[in-house]
Amino acid sequence: MRGYDAVDRSLLTALAADPRATVVALADRLALSRNTVQARMSRLEASGAFLSFERSIDPVPLGFPLEAFISVHVQQKRLADVVDEIAEIPEVIQAHGLSGSVDLLVRVVCRDAHDLFRIDRDILAIDGVERTETSLAMGELIPFRLQPLLDRKG
Repeated sequence: MRGYDAVDRSLLTALAADPRATVVALADRLALSRNTVQARMSRLEASGAFLSFERSIDPVPLGFPLEAFISVHVQQKRLADVVDEIAEIPEVIQAHGLSGSVDLLVRVVCRDAHDLFRIDRDILAIDGVERTETSLAMGELIPFRLQPLLDRKG
């Protein structure tokens, strides 16, 4: 992990194991002063090391038990506008620009199949979208993780 020293790596590893750990608990666990941990946490946050808290919120209890991935093919000259309009759809929780035959991979949550159909229809209605292909997520097999990277030597 370039740019991070051993203390930063230890702090990130401890946070990966216990994301809700307090500064005091981290200081105790790592045998560091509270001020050192607080300063390191502030520096890590400023460097962009931490993702948003929203990533840890489960949409299922919010009433969105289904998840799908929508592959979106767009007219390249309209890509920025398409992305802006897709971002206005509340059920869109993530989108990635891709190389290859698909331009965007959009991750959505929905209440049921009818809701998914509506979301797909909303995306198709955006000027510049040529077509979509929708895949229902059957289950998360490898959850988001960074611990293996933190553990990797070199």
